[in-house]
Amino acid sequence: MPFSSMFVHNYLKLELRAMSLAHLTCPPKSFSIAKTYPRLHKLCPVRGFAFACASSSSSLSSSSVVVRRSRNASSTSSLPRIYQQSFGYGRFAYDEYVSEAESDSDFQSSSKQLCASTLDNVEEWRWKLTMLMRRKDEQEVVSREKKDRRDFEQLSVLATRMGLYSRQYEKVVVFSKVPLPNYRSDLDTKRPQREVMIPMGLQRMVDSHLRAHFSRKAVNKDSFARDAFSMSNAGQSLLIDEGFDEQEEPSTQSVIAERIRRRRSLHMRNKQLDWQESPEGQKMLEFRKSLPSYKERDTLLNAISQHQVVVVSGETGCGKTTQLPQYILESEIEADGGAACSIICTQPRRISAMAVAERVAAERGEKIGESVGYKVRLEGMKGRDTRLLFCTTGILLRRLLVDRNLKGTTHVIVDEIHERGMNEDFLLIVLKDLLPRRPELRLILMSATLNAELFSSYFGGAPMIHIPGFTYPVRSHFLENILEMTGYRLTPYNQIDNYGQEKMWKMQKQALRKRKTQIASAVEEALVAADFKDYSPRVRDSLMCWNPDSIGFNLIEHVLCHICRKERPGAVLVFMTGWDDINSLKDQLQAHPLLGDPSRVLLLACHGSMPSAEQKLIFDKPEDGVRKIVLATNMAETSITINDVVFVVDCGKAKETSYDALNNTPCLLPSWISKASARQRKGRAGRVQPGECYHLYPRCVHDAFADYQLPELLRTPLQSLCLQIKSLQLGSISEFLSKALQAPEPLSVQNAIEYLKMIGALDERENLTLLGRNLSMLPVEPKLGKMLIFGAIFNCLDPVMTIVAGLSVRDPFLMPFDKKDLAESAKAQFSARDFSDHLALVRAFEGWKDAERGQSGYEYCWRNFLSVQTLKAIDSLRKQFLYLLKDVGLVENIESCNGWSRDEHLIRAVICAGLFPGICSVVNKEKSISLKTMEDGAVLLHSSSVNAQETKIPFPWIVFNEKMKVNSVFLRDSTGVSDSVVLLFGGHISRGGLDGHMKMLSGYLEFFMKPELAATYLSMKRELDELVQRKLLNPKLDIQCHEDLLRAVRLLVSEDQCEGRFVFGRQISTSSKKTKSSGLANEGGDNAKSHLQTLLGRAGHQPPSYKTNQLKNNKFRSTVVFNGLNFVGQPCGSKKEAEKAAAAEALTWLTGERQPSEKTVEYMSAILKKSKKKQQSTARWK
Repeated sequence: MPFSSMFVHNYLKLELRAMSLAHLTCPPKSFSIAKTYPRLHKLCPVRGFAFACASSSSSLSSSSVVVRRSRNASSTSSLPRIYQQSFGYGRFAYDEYVSEAESDSDFQSSSKQLCASTLDNVEEWRWKLTMLMRRKDEQEVVSREKKDRRDFEQLSVLATRMGLYSRQYEKVVVFSKVPLPNYRSDLDTKRPQREVMIPMGLQRMVDSHLRAHFSRKAVNKDSFARDAFSMSNAGQSLLIDEGFDEQEEPSTQSVIAERIRRRRSLHMRNKQLDWQESPEGQKMLEFRKSLPSYKERDTLLNAISQHQVVVVSGETGCGKTTQLPQYILESEIEADGGAACSIICTQPRRISAMAVAERVAAERGEKIGESVGYKVRLEGMKGRDTRLLFCTTGILLRRLLVDRNLKGTTHVIVDEIHERGMNEDFLLIVLKDLLPRRPELRLILMSATLNAELFSSYFGGAPMIHIPGFTYPVRSHFLENILEMTGYRLTPYNQIDNYGQEKMWKMQKQALRKRKTQIASAVEEALVAADFKDYSPRVRDSLMCWNPDSIGFNLIEHVLCHICRKERPGAVLVFMTGWDDINSLKDQLQAHPLLGDPSRVLLLACHGSMPSAEQKLIFDKPEDGVRKIVLATNMAETSITINDVVFVVDCGKAKETSYDALNNTPCLLPSWISKASARQRKGRAGRVQPGECYHLYPRCVHDAFADYQLPELLRTPLQSLCLQIKSLQLGSISEFLSKALQAPEPLSVQNAIEYLKMIGALDERENLTLLGRNLSMLPVEPKLGKMLIFGAIFNCLDPVMTIVAGLSVRDPFLMPFDKKDLAESAKAQFSARDFSDHLALVRAFEGWKDAERGQSGYEYCWRNFLSVQTLKAIDSLRKQFLYLLKDVGLVENIESCNGWSRDEHLIRAVICAGLFPGICSVVNKEKSISLKTMEDGAVLLHSSSVNAQETKIPFPWIVFNEKMKVNSVFLRDSTGVSDSVVLLFGGHISRGGLDGHMKMLSGYLEFFMKPELAATYLSMKRELDELVQRKLLNPKLDIQCHEDLLRAVRLLVSEDQCEGRFVFGRQISTSSKKTKSSGLANEGGDNAKSHLQTLLGRAGHQPPSYKTNQLKNNKFRSTVVFNGLNFVGQPCGSKKEAEKAAAAEALTWLTGERQPSEKTVEYMSAILKKSKKKQQSTARWK
C-alpha cells in the first residue's frame, strides 16, 4: 500500500473512531445513531470495541462477536420458551461464521506471541464486558472468534470477577448477566432438521380416506352441530357437578333435620360415656392421661375455641397425633355437638393415616369406620357416623376440587407440617385463602420439631403451644464410637455395598469413582477439621478409609450382629435410602447364619410402594425370643410408631429429589439428612424404654448437617402442582405460589407452565383446557395421565395401563452380572427388535399373566430374569388405574376400550402422545448413534435399555419417560417413533417460512416436506385434535363413527417407513418467502452487493473487494474487504451467492437492519461524506 494511501486509510480510521466515540458519549438530542442504527457507532476497529470486524493487516478473521439485546427476544424461534421469555436472546444466534472444515492452525504461534495476544484479548474483553454491564437493554455477548475460545479460561475468570456468567458451547463463547444452561439449542448448528418423505401411493391412500372423512363430515354437519351443543351443555354440567361453578344452597334447615341431629348427638354422647365408664375404657383413659399431651388438654381446647389458627409443636412420644383430634371430638360430643362436628386430619403418607385411624378407633373402643375412619387413594373405611377422618393430604386436595369451601367441615388438622412436603405447603396456601370465607372453621397445624415460629408468622402470629416429649433417654453412638465399641475395621474394600449380581454395575461404580460426589463434598471440610486424637490408632485408620458415599451394608450387618448377641431384647429399626437398598440389604442379611435364622430374627421391610397389608406387619410383635428388625425409609421418622423399637441404626442419608431449573433436569439422589431428621430418627428408639441409636457417620458430619430439610416445593418439578392450582381455580399460578411459606424460584414455575402448555393441559392464557381438567382428576403425573386418557380414547387401554404402571414402579427386568448375556438375550426376545422398552415390558407382563393362569408364574420369572414383586406391583397399579378411569367417566367397560390393543403402531403413537416433549433425535452414523434432546444436547442411552444394544435404530426419533444425569445425561427407557407419529401425536405444529416447512417445540424441531404432504399432516392433526376434544367432552361418543379419519391415521403411522433424512444448517432466506418486503436489500438478496457498493461510493470510498475460499464440504465462503474492515458471510453453494451473503453481512452490521431502506443508505452516505471532508481539510491544515 502506498504511503499516502496508508496515511489516508489510518487517518480515516481515527476519524471514524472519534465519530463513533462521540456518538457513544454525547449523542445528539434530536436522535441517537446508537438507537436508530445500532451498529453504525461500532464501525471503527477500536481495540475492545471491534464487534464483528478485524483489521485488514491482521490475519483473516472468520468469526464475529454479537451483542444480544433484550428486545430481540421475539426472534428466538427454536430456543426453549422459558429462555425466550426470560433471557431475551437475540436474533443473531444462528449466524454460523465458523465452519467445521476450517482449522485453528491460523492462530498457532510461539508461546511469547500467544501470551501477548492473550493479554491484549483480556484487556479488550474487559472493556466489552464493562460496556455490557452498563447497557440495560443488552443481556449477553456471544463470540465465535477462535482467539476467544483459546483464551476462554482467562476470560471466564474475568467475567466471574465482574459478576457475569460465562460458558463455552462447542465453538461459541457466551458472557451473560444471567446464569447459562449446559446446552443452548439456539447456538447449535446441528439441531434437528428433518426432511420428511412417504411413498406417493401411501399419500394417495391417506388423502382418499381424508376426503371421505370430510365428505361425511359435510353431510353430517347439522348433527355435528347438535352434538357440539349437547356436549357443551354436558361440559357445563360437568363443571357444576365438580364444584367449578358454585351455587349457594338454601341454608334453612327443617325442624325434622335438627331433631335428627340432636338425637344423633345424644346417642354419640351416651356411647362415649358408656365406653369411658367401662373397665376397658377406664384402663385406656389411664394410659391416655399418662401422655404429656393430656396436661395441655384444656389449654389446647381453649386456644382452639378462641383462635381460628393454632400451631402445636410436640416432640416424639407426646401423643399429639393420636390425642389432639380425640380431645376435639370428645369436647364436641360432650357439648351435644357431635353430629355437627366434622374433623379432617391429614397425614403425609398412606400408612400413617391408616395406622393412626386404627389406633384412635381402638382407644375409643370402636371398630374402624364408626366415629373414626380413614381415606387414602383407592382405599378407605368411612361410615355415615364418621366424625373424625384421617386422610392423606392428596385426598383433602381432591375434595377441594368439588367443595372449595369444605362445607360442613368444622376442624382441619394438618399433621407433620415440618416435613415441608409439596402437598402440605400447597394445602397451607389454599387454607390460608379459605379461612376468611369460613370464619367458623378451625385450623390446627402440628409439627414434630421446634420450628413453629415459621408457621405462626405465616398465619399472622397464630398462638403456639409446645408439648414436651415423653421419650426415654436415648444414647447416641457415632461412627467413631461404634468402631471403638465393636472392634470393626473399615477398609476400602469392605465398604462396597453388595447389590447382588443383577446390580453389579452399582458395585463397580463405587470402586471406580473418580470424582467427588455431592455427598462426599458436603462433608469434606468437616472431616478435614475433625480431631480424632482421643481414639485408638485402629479407629483413626478406619476413619481415614471411611467412604461417605457408601450406605455401609457390611457395617450395618456387623452392628446388627452386635445388637443381637450382646444387647437386651427389643426391636431394631434400620433407616435406609430406598427400595433397592432395602431389598439388597435384606438379601444379604438373610444369607447370614444368625440374622437370616427365622427362629431368632424376623426381617421386615417398610416402603411406600408396598401393599398396605404388608406394611402393617411391622406393627406386630414377634414371638418370644425372636428379635424384629425393620428396614425402612425416612417414612418411619414420624407419624408411624413401632412401639417395641429399642435400637435405631441410622445411615444418615435419604433419597431426595433435586431439580435443576436452569437445565430443566430432575434428579433423585441420596443426600444427607437434616439435624431435625436425625433427632426424629433417634427418638424412635425411646418410646418404651431407654434406647440406643447407632449413627453410621462421625459426629463432625452430624454437626455439619443443615438444621432443616429444604422444602420439597423448592427442589422438585412443579407440573402436577400447577395443574392442581388451575383445577382449583386459584388464579394465576405465579401469583398463587408467591404466597407460599417459601416461594419457588420463578424459573421453576415458568418451566412447569410451559410444560403444561406443551402437552395441552393449559392454553396460552394459562387457563385449564378440557384435557387439563381430566388430567387434574387423575392422581398420576400429567404425562402418564395423558397416556392413560389417549389409551382409553384410541381403544388400546390394556397395554397402555401396563406401560404407565411400569413407569410408575421399578424396572422388572433383572441383569445378573454372571448371566448378563442370558438376561439381555431374554429381554431382547421381548423386544423382538421393535426398538421399544415399553413394548418389551408389555410382552413380558402379558407372558407372566399367562404363566400365572397356568400356575407357573415363578418359573416364568426365573427363566426370563424378571422380578415377581415388581410384576405384582404393576398388576395392582393397573387395577387402580382402571378404577380411576371409570371414576372420572372415561371408561365404562374394559372390553370396549381394547379393540386395537394389538396394534403396536397405534400403541407407539399413544406412548408418544404421553411422553412428548420427552423426545430425542436419532442420527445413525457409521459406527455409532448420535442422540440429542432440546434441553441437554447430546445424550446417551442407559445400559438397561433395549436400544442401548443396537448399532442402528431405524427410527428418526425416540420418546422417553425418564432421564438421569450422572456425568452425562442418560435416557432410561425409550421407544422409537416415526416422523408421522411425532407430527400427528406430538405437540403443537406451527408453519415455517416456506410451504412445506413446519416447526415444533418453538422451532427446535423443524420439518421440511412437499407442500401437499404438509397440508395432509396439518389437516389430519387438526381433525385428530378435534376428535379428542369431542371424546373428552362426551366420553360416550363412539369414535368409530370417524372411521375414515381413524383409517387414515392408522395407515399413516403403520406404513411410514422413515424414508426421510436429517439435514443441518438449512437457512430460510427472506427472498424465498411468498410475501416480499419492500426494502432495498434482503439478506443475501440479489442487490446486496450493489447496495454496499452504492453506500461506499456515495461516501467517497473505494469499491469493496471480495475473497472467496472453497470449504471442505464443497461450499464457498466469501469475505468482503473495504476501509480496513473484513466481513465474512454464510457458507453458500456458489461463489456468487457467497459474495452476496458477505455483502449482506456488511450491510447488516453497518445499518443494524436486515432490510436497509433507501433513506438509511442516503443518511449513512451523508455521515461518511462529512467524515471524509473533515479528514481532507484536516490533512490540508497539517
